[in-house]
Amino acid sequence: MNLLIIALSTLVALEFFFIMYLETFSTKSSRTAKTFSLSKEDLESEKVNTLLKNQGIYNGLIGIAILYLLIFTQNYNGTLLAIMFYIILVALYGAFSSGNKAIFFKQGSLAVVVAVLLLIQMVM
Repeated sequence: MNLLIIALSTLVALEFFFIMYLETFSTKSSRTAKTFSLSKEDLESEKVNTLLKNQGIYNGLIGIAILYLLIFTQNYNGTLLAIMFYIILVALYGAFSSGNKAIFFKQGSLAVVVAVLLLIQMVM
């Protein structure tokens, strides 16, 4: 089960690196507009651009934290579980605050699976 947790956690980290890419490096792309339900005009706004880039840095740091735990620590279960809960809460907030429930499934589903696996592993 540990290998499955590592593999799925790595996918969560990669997902957050992709979100960082969209928000920080590909801010004005049509893919970013579609992903975040923004118009091209919205993405041309300097304020929106700055906000996206800041948010992208946070998402990248989440990815780095996950990989750091997996690579450099022996007992990462508790901290990894806390990060997964954080991701789940952020995905829930994003889904409900935007009115787009799909956000939860896109951003939070994999984190839910990892959290459940971690909880099972901790109980066993």
